[in-house]
Amino acid sequence: MSNEVFTQLVDTHYSALYRFALSLARNGADAGDLVQQTFFIWATKGASLRDSAKAKSWLFTTLYREFLRGRRRDARATSLEDLPPGEQEIASEDRDRVARLDGATVMAALQSVDEVFRAPLTLFYLEDLSYVEIAEALEVPIGTVMSRLSRGKAQLRGALEKEEKAAGAKVVAFTAAKARRTS
Repeated sequence: MSNEVFTQLVDTHYSALYRFALSLARNGADAGDLVQQTFFIWATKGASLRDSAKAKSWLFTTLYREFLRGRRRDARATSLEDLPPGEQEIASEDRDRVARLDGATVMAALQSVDEVFRAPLTLFYLEDLSYVEIAEALEVPIGTVMSRLSRGKAQLRGALEKEEKAAGAKVVAFTAAKARRTS
């Protein structure tokens, strides 16, 4: 693969992959690492992809797999409670940065949604992927995608309603911004 083609691929997909990684990892450093690892894997394996039209789906799938692999690895690592005092502080700066993104209230509420529902919500509403593309990226059946979107919207709505009570604002029900194909 030529450097030009790879650069174009990075330019085209970096922002969307970073947003997805940020919604999963919940901090900028880990999100950046996930995206970097995803493009590294593409550079070593992805160039052999037969259908270049599926590059976006391949990248999202790879990023999600790397996120899950990292979570399994981290689960085996030392927990914060096992660390001596003073080493337990977690920089809240990254979490604050996420909360200040466009649509800060919704993004903050999205972070409170269970991970299994947050990934499809992010891919559907923020990255405009179809049900089929989400199913491919997350390696689940399309019915599971639809179910997770429904349950995720309910969790998100609940989180926004809590925010509404705290701020005195009104939360409106979700409606489809535009019809999305399921094929």
